[in-house]
Amino acid sequence: MVDGWPCYARIDGPLVIVGFGSIGQGLLPLILRHFEVQRDNIVIVSADERGQDVASEHGIRFIREPLTPSNLEAVLAPLFDRAGGFLVNLSVEVESMSLVRFCHKVDALYIDTCIEPWPGRYEDPDSPMGLRTNYSIREDALAMRDSLKGGPTAILAHGANPGLVSHFVKQALLNIAADCGLEVSVPETRQGWGELARKLGVKGIHIAERDTQVADEKKQKGEFVNTWSIDGFLAEGLQPAELGWGTHEGYLPANAAEHVFGCRAAIYLKKPGASTRVRSWTPMAGSMTGFLITHNEAISIADYFSLFDADERVTYRPTCHYVYHPCDDAVLSLHELEGNAFEAQTKHRLICDEITDGVDELGVLVYGHEKNAYWYGSQLSIHETRELIPHQNATGLQVTATVLAGMVWAIENPKRGLVEADEIDFKRILDIAGPYLGPVVGEYTDWTPLDGRTNWIFPEEIDESDPWRFTNVLLR
Repeated sequence: MVDGWPCYARIDGPLVIVGFGSIGQGLLPLILRHFEVQRDNIVIVSADERGQDVASEHGIRFIREPLTPSNLEAVLAPLFDRAGGFLVNLSVEVESMSLVRFCHKVDALYIDTCIEPWPGRYEDPDSPMGLRTNYSIREDALAMRDSLKGGPTAILAHGANPGLVSHFVKQALLNIAADCGLEVSVPETRQGWGELARKLGVKGIHIAERDTQVADEKKQKGEFVNTWSIDGFLAEGLQPAELGWGTHEGYLPANAAEHVFGCRAAIYLKKPGASTRVRSWTPMAGSMTGFLITHNEAISIADYFSLFDADERVTYRPTCHYVYHPCDDAVLSLHELEGNAFEAQTKHRLICDEITDGVDELGVLVYGHEKNAYWYGSQLSIHETRELIPHQNATGLQVTATVLAGMVWAIENPKRGLVEADEIDFKRILDIAGPYLGPVVGEYTDWTPLDGRTNWIFPEEIDESDPWRFTNVLLR
């Protein structure tokens, strides 16, 4: 125990953190609190000096060295000089799978918060749009499963979302089943979870997030303000909007495209997520609009819950996508970005210590079942965050708590090869992350995307045959 907090495991080998922005700076105190680890075994490798003062405060070695395809092994290999290592990848524009291959070679555990490519893949004008999607990047990663099988555990995309929300979905399904009077055991297989979702009548899942955190200094012209990685948000916001495509959907949106390779669980829209708005609901915000930002979980959840017949034709799949209303200053930043033809602002400001109030309400809206819709998730305030951990805001703590939980699970399950969040023990993750998530609540709602339809400009575009069709969610 450290100051009353549980110690989950001992790490004897090297612990290397790649990237040390807001998430890395928030994770380090959690690592020191919950693992038995020598500080001189921890090394931070970062492309810039951000967080160097935090590393110094904790007595942690800091190496400023951008990782590239040509120097990755030369920089990292000397740091993994003995067995039992762990690499935590919290970087932007360092290819995840290159790091996974390296960890497989040196027998080190691995975790990241999203599947990153090397620079240029998202923006390459000569690359087909479908290859600039998270769907394509995920397919490339999963193609390596067999070569990594039985090797050290490598957990892909395990932050708040993607990551935590996959575990929320499973708990939400069990809660809905209980509230509908169904006696069900916890499924032990992927197919079992899909069958439970189908039995409940679930049509889809929104990752519905409303961030109300506000700082004492407002956004200025030419400035991008956010509560988490601005580089990461810009990268995914400029990718095509993507969503898992459910079997209850009747037709594709006019600007949508399907993939012709891989699991085919998702589609993409031929416009950036940062300019694509959709409707959803959270308990604190009520009815809201947000941006359809591409995220790995929209694809992995839809894929995980898919069911097939004997001829491998899909018989059930939920629609799944992210509906993100970031903090108000980030919304203004996105509006300015779009107005400037998506030319990024030159000044970036990540707000943390200057935040004066607000909550990050992050959860899953599971809809289409007997009770209409059920939101389950975290309502973490900045005030509770500051009581729990330094160097962090509410958005960041939801991420770092889940990274911590994933690290524990990897240490407890060290030879699982490549895994996604949907494939690991949801109860173990929620138990570990739970103390850092603030109130975790479930709430039913009668809201549907057709609410307020008489106020819409184009009522002829409404599909009243099914309120939960994506065409009713998408704002045109």
